[in-house]
Amino acid sequence: MMTSKEIRESFKSFFASKGHKIVPSAPMVIKGDPTLMFTNAGMNQFKDIILGNAPVRYPRVADSQKCLRVSGKHNDLEEVGHDTYHHTMFEMLGNWSFGDYFKKEAIEWAWEYLTEVLNLDKERLYVTVFEGSPEEGLSRDDEAAGYWEKYLSKDRILNGNKKDNFWEMGETGPCGPCSEIHIDIRSDERRAEIDGATLVNKDPDVIEIWNLVFMQYNRKADKSLEPLPAKVIDTGMGFERLCMAVQGKVSNYDTDVFQTIIKALGEMTNTVYGQDAKKDIAMRVIADHVRTIAFSITDGQLPSNAKAGYVIRRILRRAVRYGYTFLGQHKSFMYKLLPALIETMGDAYPELVQQQTLIEKVMKEEEESFLRTLETGIKLLDKQIADTKAKNQAQLSGIEAFTLYDTYGFPLDLTELILKENSMTVDEKGFKAEMEKQKERARGAAAVETGDWVTLKEGDTEFVGYDFTEYDAEILRYRKVKQKNSEFYQIVLSHTPFYAEMGGQVGDSGWLINDNEKIEITDTKRENNLAVHLVNKLPQDLTATFTARINIKNRTATECNHTATHLLHEALREVLGSHVEQKGSYVSPSVLRFDFSHFQKLTDKEIRKVERCVTARIREDIARVEMRHVPIAEAKQMGAMALFGEKYGEDVRVIRFGDSVELCGGTHISSTGRIGSFRITNESSIAAGIRRIEAITAEACEDYFYTQQDILTEIKGLFNNVPNLTQALHKFIEENADMKKQMEEYIKEKTVQVKDALIKKKQVLNGIDFYILKGPFPAEVVKDIAFQIKGQFPENSAFVGATEHESKPLLTVMLSDDLVKGRGLNASQLVRDAAKHIQGGGGGQPHFATAGGKNAEGLAKALDEIVEKIK
Repeated sequence: MMTSKEIRESFKSFFASKGHKIVPSAPMVIKGDPTLMFTNAGMNQFKDIILGNAPVRYPRVADSQKCLRVSGKHNDLEEVGHDTYHHTMFEMLGNWSFGDYFKKEAIEWAWEYLTEVLNLDKERLYVTVFEGSPEEGLSRDDEAAGYWEKYLSKDRILNGNKKDNFWEMGETGPCGPCSEIHIDIRSDERRAEIDGATLVNKDPDVIEIWNLVFMQYNRKADKSLEPLPAKVIDTGMGFERLCMAVQGKVSNYDTDVFQTIIKALGEMTNTVYGQDAKKDIAMRVIADHVRTIAFSITDGQLPSNAKAGYVIRRILRRAVRYGYTFLGQHKSFMYKLLPALIETMGDAYPELVQQQTLIEKVMKEEEESFLRTLETGIKLLDKQIADTKAKNQAQLSGIEAFTLYDTYGFPLDLTELILKENSMTVDEKGFKAEMEKQKERARGAAAVETGDWVTLKEGDTEFVGYDFTEYDAEILRYRKVKQKNSEFYQIVLSHTPFYAEMGGQVGDSGWLINDNEKIEITDTKRENNLAVHLVNKLPQDLTATFTARINIKNRTATECNHTATHLLHEALREVLGSHVEQKGSYVSPSVLRFDFSHFQKLTDKEIRKVERCVTARIREDIARVEMRHVPIAEAKQMGAMALFGEKYGEDVRVIRFGDSVELCGGTHISSTGRIGSFRITNESSIAAGIRRIEAITAEACEDYFYTQQDILTEIKGLFNNVPNLTQALHKFIEENADMKKQMEEYIKEKTVQVKDALIKKKQVLNGIDFYILKGPFPAEVVKDIAFQIKGQFPENSAFVGATEHESKPLLTVMLSDDLVKGRGLNASQLVRDAAKHIQGGGGGQPHFATAGGKNAEGLAKALDEIVEKIK
């Protein structure tokens, strides 16, 4: 039986023999494409070629691509673990043709690989072809069906509808019919009972393994179709499903892809897979999710509370919750599964081995953090259950269930499980309504409406920004964009000196200028490898030639910060050790931010040492050495630092400043001396094993020093310009501490006097001893008196305060325990009701509560109401 490693290699070898260039997997976490957070299909890394925004370097390509589907249209998360074939992270085997071969060869090679290389049973295979769409003027794909008839009888070639057999990249863009290959993995007995042809797309045991997409059309914004100038073949085969078919299994999780992890998990939790349905689901979820989390971290995406990071955090928490509920794992455990994952995938993806320590640290810290939250959430749910039962109700409200989900990461099924144990249910309809409100808010925030590109001139953009700050250019195409309540335009130029945002460097701003007008370019973005210039209005003459001129001041400031990040990276490795690796960066005209791997906080001494290393390089005024179009292997031999999670081409750009050598596509200052100065302003942790340094350079650094100098000058002035400011401050702090101590003793003494006077003025109303305090007293004094009164008179006593301090009114009620338990009084309810008189609110416990407000004139009425209710 072929192993998963052998199957993956056989695919690559087969297509290499057919003249395909075998390329490495792109990162699973996508950078530079605003339409996608994650690679969710094998074609993502070739999107620019398919859209015509990048040249075709190799007309035939094949690879194994790591993918993630957990958001948007392709959201498989809730199915993962509950069935045998859905996953979050999965591998997609694929072969592509860009204007080379088309349907005939794609079908011929797919059949050859499956039946002759892998020896899959031909009698178990079925294919589908697009049945056509009369409303769009599309006929049945008889061309594909005709090629399939060479290998299959007509009854095994099935028609598929538009949903299943017409592939589209998105709302607009390349699209076309597709042909899916399905395999029947049922037993011979079951196959004899029901024809597999009737179960295609209906039964998980007759499962799709390969989709051959024939891109023939371009979908325009008005939904019309136009033929593509160069047809594209894009195929995708689920690696895990293929392993299941080849290895004769009925579940992806029974293959060696997952079984190594599942067995390690079973040993860790003392659980045997295949004996308990709920535990099996939990083990499948964890085996799937640990892969996703590990690969995301290697690609530079750490769990966080925003965007892609939040998706990864949700996946991790889902796995932790399954381990907690069904496998009894109340301590972090998933990070211990990393060696098992490396055993199965470390050969194909060496980054897992190289970053094992970092992955384990991040996962462990995230697990421990969520387990604390999980326990807090369970306590909150216990309270909600008690409150609901106290109202003689047996259903938790949807709003409360959603709060648990949104704040504490409780999936609805966990809440339902705990409620079931307490003979309760949840208002599922109310929960879904709250969920829909949240989705609607998210959709509203992110809603972008783009029109079709209007092409004025054919051609591609030439970036000249490494050599020029202004350049003559024409507008090639433009389109209108609507987002929220704003409207702007995107412009593509024939030549541009504007750097488009990428690699952590912000995009340039500037102007389009000619004799008649000056159009401001507010930003430059990179979409599908295309430099897109953002303008609030279009030029009057779109066919004119313009001078594209960048904002040089902003560009220079950005370049100073970018070059400083390279020097900082080198300095950190010199001071802390070679384990330091860049994990992210951000450079703008005003600030630089640098994320790096390190496992403890930097000391003040280390920070100072790093600063001295960087400023030494600045004083050396090292000239920039730029090397373009360097073969990647040659660049690495030079010692150039490559970032995990970045996709590099075969030729790269290398930037050298002395001993600092990095692969980089950004812009840099001509020599380090132009940076002027450098200072670290903050150092912090952003995740387990990941630190962040924020720093400033050049003019921003000068402003920082001047601000510090001004602050010192002002402080010296407050101390009459004493010669030794440090000594004066120490003396001031000591004197202040002495005065504070004396003040506390004085307040303590006065509090006792006020309390004693209050006791003498005690009022007995309806058999209850009332101690009523009025006047200007701070809140802490009032509270102190209230507790002293209760301690001295623990029965049949009520303290009521109606006080004011610094124009802020305060109501305070302290009740003895017998008044609360015996008579049913509630201090919290009393102050809440009376707070309306002072235009405020508050609360607390049944025996002690306070309420603040805005209207001190209402204190008398509030006091009367409280006293009357206690009587």
